[in-house]
Amino acid sequence: MVPAAIIATKRDGGEHLPTEIESMITGFVSGEVADYQMAAWAMAVVCRGMTAKETSVLTAAMLNSGSRLPRASDRPRVDKHSTGGLGDSPSVILAPLLACFELDVPMLSGRGLGITGGTLDKLEAFPGYRTNLTSQEITDQLRAIGCVITGTTPDIAPADRKLYALRDVTGTVESIPLITASIMSKKLAESLDALVLDVKFGSAAFMQNISDALRLAESLVASGRNDGLSTSAVLTAMHQPLGRMVGNACEINEAIEVLECHTSSPLGSVTLRLCSELLVATQRASDLASAEMKLLSEVESGRPLTRLKKMVEYQGGVYLDRLPLAMTHTVCAGNTGYIHAIHGRLLGQAIIELGGGRKSMGQAIDHAVGLEMLVRVGEHISAGQPIVNIFAADRSAGDVEKLSVARHLVEQAIVIAPGAPTATPLIVPL
Repeated sequence: MVPAAIIATKRDGGEHLPTEIESMITGFVSGEVADYQMAAWAMAVVCRGMTAKETSVLTAAMLNSGSRLPRASDRPRVDKHSTGGLGDSPSVILAPLLACFELDVPMLSGRGLGITGGTLDKLEAFPGYRTNLTSQEITDQLRAIGCVITGTTPDIAPADRKLYALRDVTGTVESIPLITASIMSKKLAESLDALVLDVKFGSAAFMQNISDALRLAESLVASGRNDGLSTSAVLTAMHQPLGRMVGNACEINEAIEVLECHTSSPLGSVTLRLCSELLVATQRASDLASAEMKLLSEVESGRPLTRLKKMVEYQGGVYLDRLPLAMTHTVCAGNTGYIHAIHGRLLGQAIIELGGGRKSMGQAIDHAVGLEMLVRVGEHISAGQPIVNIFAADRSAGDVEKLSVARHLVEQAIVIAPGAPTATPLIVPL
């Protein structure tokens, strides 16, 4: 089939035949469909959308572009996926924590996409950490310690790997069909027994409002259940960074803090809820309340932190209790009032300007840069009070310019006004 004709069909709002979608995906993987043609098609999908049937066909085509991971043991096999945001590092906590409950967690993760951070980029802040494990290495590690966080292998959804990188730099991230196919092609390839989805809504999420997040959650859950996978979802607020830290090394440090029993934070709360969903789905707990009690007890034992250390070392990394950060530069409030909003997209742009995210495919990441949020929405602050710490170098003219741009973006992102704002719940059950 002619790619230009398929692109034009979607550009004009038409519905694809299954063979047209399959032709685009197989052609893209083989190189017969060029990057610029796939980018044009992805933009047409963003603008025109896809039906549920088209989304199902796209997911299957991307899944079938490769193979599935083999089972490593008789233990139940689980995973989670977040649709992304800022300060969003539950994966680093969840994988070793659930492995302590005799569950296998074969987490195939991605890199930063748009303003959102990528779990692989974060874990590579550990010196030497490998994210390119083979299928056999994944199986061996699961048998040994029950958890792994790595990138997709060359034979797992190769179509998604190529399209994921292309979408990141062509403004084609925000599309429910493309997001669904990307997420579920990888998750279905993991041969799971249960999956929980953390679907974000708010200023720092792909889905800005709760209604769009609900539509995405329903699309993802339907995709999993259509394949016979026990799938659940929760909606979580991303009107501000989930964690206190935003960036690669600094988010790893905060995840370690949670495993050191500092669970009474938004990051800890969301992680515990996601873990609880999977304990219930695998009959490790009878309900969410009892699941959370078991999880807290396990964290207190110290075993999940030890399991994280083992995971890092199994994957070639040097485990550090705290990863080094760049120099600290403090941003202070310009006036007195309440924090009414924290615009996540501006914070995400600040991270990219500092070098903690990518402007182009393959760009190297500076793991040591980032932000520490000293305030949250709803807090009352005084003029001159520190509100954000920026971790950035300033030893060269280029560094100074990056820091200046990032500081300006951070100042714009924090909205201070009189009167307390309306609170938004952190977790919304589906």
